[in-house]
Amino acid sequence: MSKKITIKDIAKHAGVSIGTVDRVLHNRGNVSPEVQARVLEHMRDMGYEPNLMARSLANNKKSLNIAVILPDYTKDLYWIQPKEGVEWAEQSVKHYGVVIDFYFFSLFDPKVYLVKLTEALAQNPDAILVASVFKSESLYLLDQAAALNIPVVMINTYIHHTHTLTYIGQDSFQSGILAGRLLNFGLNDGDHAMILSLDKEVSNANHLLDKEQGFKRFFEGQEKKSIEIHTAVFEDFDDPLKMRQWLQSQLSENPLLTGFFVTNSRAYKLADAADSASLKRIKIVGFDLIEPNLSHLAKNNIRFLINQNAWHQGYLGILSIVNFLLLKKEIPLIQHLPLDIIVKENVEYYLKRTLEMPMVVM
Repeated sequence: MSKKITIKDIAKHAGVSIGTVDRVLHNRGNVSPEVQARVLEHMRDMGYEPNLMARSLANNKKSLNIAVILPDYTKDLYWIQPKEGVEWAEQSVKHYGVVIDFYFFSLFDPKVYLVKLTEALAQNPDAILVASVFKSESLYLLDQAAALNIPVVMINTYIHHTHTLTYIGQDSFQSGILAGRLLNFGLNDGDHAMILSLDKEVSNANHLLDKEQGFKRFFEGQEKKSIEIHTAVFEDFDDPLKMRQWLQSQLSENPLLTGFFVTNSRAYKLADAADSASLKRIKIVGFDLIEPNLSHLAKNNIRFLINQNAWHQGYLGILSIVNFLLLKKEIPLIQHLPLDIIVKENVEYYLKRTLEMPMVVM
């Protein structure tokens, strides 16, 4: 990381006092036009960013209020990660007066999601970060935020809208293609594979549908193997008995079914439901570095995990808002995060990488 430029550095290079640089920064006068021009030129050349707006917020004890709308992390392990990313980012920018207000909703209830959206909008925050998992309700949020001129950052699921500040997360379609490529390593010509969504409200979830399309696209392009693709949605995944019964019925009815692509972080639910004989037969590809998935990855019950960088979605979402509102930086509309391929041999590196994320504003 390059050395942070200070006003002391500017003063040295411009041949003036620190006080002179400070007067130029705050437009306090008593500086000749020639000296002011020289100081400003050195600031530009050295890439100095004074963060005057952020400093003004801090000095006046005002706050930048950000509403963060996420699924209830106590009900789904995946959502702990973006929440922690948000909290880590909050620590890195708290000296700017950033205040985070969380709004948690049921992952499987779009009505509760809509209630939380309405609650957040009623507080008139300076910005919103949202896991836009339900398409229809998220479009409502974006329309209302546009009317109120509140910038919105989306994570996890991209929904096209003219008012979006930025989307941070995976390219869902490409992640489906990648899952197909990974699963293909374990399949033989003539085998069957299943796209399995252990979820609810799938028809209202853009990211799951995009993953499905990407997976199918990969196998459409394969000439050396003919793999038949099935799709299934199983909503009773939290009932272990029903999950086991469902899996056994699928394997009994289709003896050629040997591969599963689980479209979200619940691949471990499928592995939990499989007996030892089934685990030898099937290959599983899933998403996300949560503990139950990692346990099955270590045992080779899950062959590959695709890391969606959920922690970084929350972290970078907050920094994007700060960069946009305080530092007046341009923010790209799409910030796709890497699709990391995780196997048991490299998982420790990716877990360690998250812990070493620097606490700095971009």
